[in-house]
Amino acid sequence: METLDIKGFPVEAHIAGSGPPLLYLHAEQYVAQAGPHLDALAKKWRVIAPRHPGYGAASVPPEIRSVDDLAYLYLDLLDALKLDNVVLVGASLGGWIALEMCVRNRARLSKLVLVSPVGVKFGGREERDFADLFYLPDIEAFPLLFADPKRHAPTYAAMTAAELEQLARERHMLAHYGWRPYLHNPGLKRWLHRVDLPTLVLWGEADRFATPSYGKLLAAALPSAELKLIGGAGHYPGIEQPEATIQAIDAFVHR
Repeated sequence: METLDIKGFPVEAHIAGSGPPLLYLHAEQYVAQAGPHLDALAKKWRVIAPRHPGYGAASVPPEIRSVDDLAYLYLDLLDALKLDNVVLVGASLGGWIALEMCVRNRARLSKLVLVSPVGVKFGGREERDFADLFYLPDIEAFPLLFADPKRHAPTYAAMTAAELEQLARERHMLAHYGWRPYLHNPGLKRWLHRVDLPTLVLWGEADRFATPSYGKLLAAALPSAELKLIGGAGHYPGIEQPEATIQAIDAFVHR
């Protein structure tokens, strides 16, 4: 990890690899479990994977209050690093941030990969697009998030104090960025036509937190998107099926 100064904001980032640039925006939780996925991506790309403010050791700056702020922060990051023709990959919360970035300015981007993103409201006012992680106990939430929760869901008794603290921080920041309204921007659907990039929407077939039917609606709402399902994966294909996820990204980018 290294710390970048982005217009006065310190941003912790994992930077590895020497290929074409790929900006990876992580999900709302289980960030450490995606580490092997980033290492595998770095064999093909120069991976820049920032930690969302508040997820690392430093506290979240008071000016960073919403996903909108994160979108502008990462657009500034692209400018600061002078990156062009960037493949933008966003997982879950990171996918929401990626959509907000593309709505605003896609000049430095070449292709977009959305891995089980949240952020858009398709259902009615009284309908849930996503399961409520703040309401459900883990024993009910894990089977919604993972195809194989016994293998991939965290086992608290086996975790160190530092790992438990990191997980608690992730839950806190999930509420900070996605509590109200819950995991979406009410106005984002209106502006999806501005996401005018070749787009791959990846979804775990066993995702019951945000089901594949949501992925189909999102892909249909984007100007140039295709949907691909990943077998044996829930909401986090990069954790449960990293090889299949990378193969899908690689095939899409180099098509």
